[in-house]
Amino acid sequence: MEVTKRSQIREGKAKILYATDRPDEFIIQHFKDDATAFNALKKGTIRGKGAINNAVTSWIYPFLEKHGVPTHFVQKLSDREMLIKKVEIIPIEIVVRNRAAGGIVKRLGIPKGTEFKEPLFEFFYKSDELGDPPIGETHIAYFGWATKAELETLCRLAGEVNRQLKKVFREIGLDLIDFKLEFGREVKTGKILLADEFTPDGCRLWDLKTGEPMDKDRFRQDLGGVEEAYLEVFHRLEKYFSK
Repeated sequence: MEVTKRSQIREGKAKILYATDRPDEFIIQHFKDDATAFNALKKGTIRGKGAINNAVTSWIYPFLEKHGVPTHFVQKLSDREMLIKKVEIIPIEIVVRNRAAGGIVKRLGIPKGTEFKEPLFEFFYKSDELGDPPIGETHIAYFGWATKAELETLCRLAGEVNRQLKKVFREIGLDLIDFKLEFGREVKTGKILLADEFTPDGCRLWDLKTGEPMDKDRFRQDLGGVEEAYLEVFHRLEKYFSK
């Protein structure tokens, strides 16, 4: 698909969005090497992260489409850019947890690594200024962030993402611990689409043999080997999706 890149719309912590000559349909998403943690209190750079995250999302989103999860992905344009459908982002982050790690360990005192019998869903209000606070379904309904039917759709799609990607990552020797998702309403049709990205920035992956984190926790916790971990995930997924 031929589109022309126009002016910058906005720059976030990990990506830059650009308008196109078809402004009501498509935008261009550019992935940066910038890394942040703890609501941007910690900042740094992970060399090559932008290209890796662009590639990983460009593999995973078409895969999810084939399994009934509609996404905003259209096509990969370059090493760091992809064309996406324009959406109105729903201001809710859905976190799906298969094991206890990160924030839930601190908030509820659950031992790290505890496996949940069923995936645990949590909701957070998308606001950098407020630090993405946890919210409940009553907040979502009261403030009109999503209708009851929309929320049911978000949870159904998030559950399908989890079912499909747990199998993918296990096959390449990784345990999908948790992940966050963002959804939006397609501007042209109003259809709910999986938006943003799926990368080691927004999920936790532990090596099945060693238990070592292979995601942004290596940056958060100053564990070292951050670029190497991202590259390892990239190479394993590249091999899986090239079969």
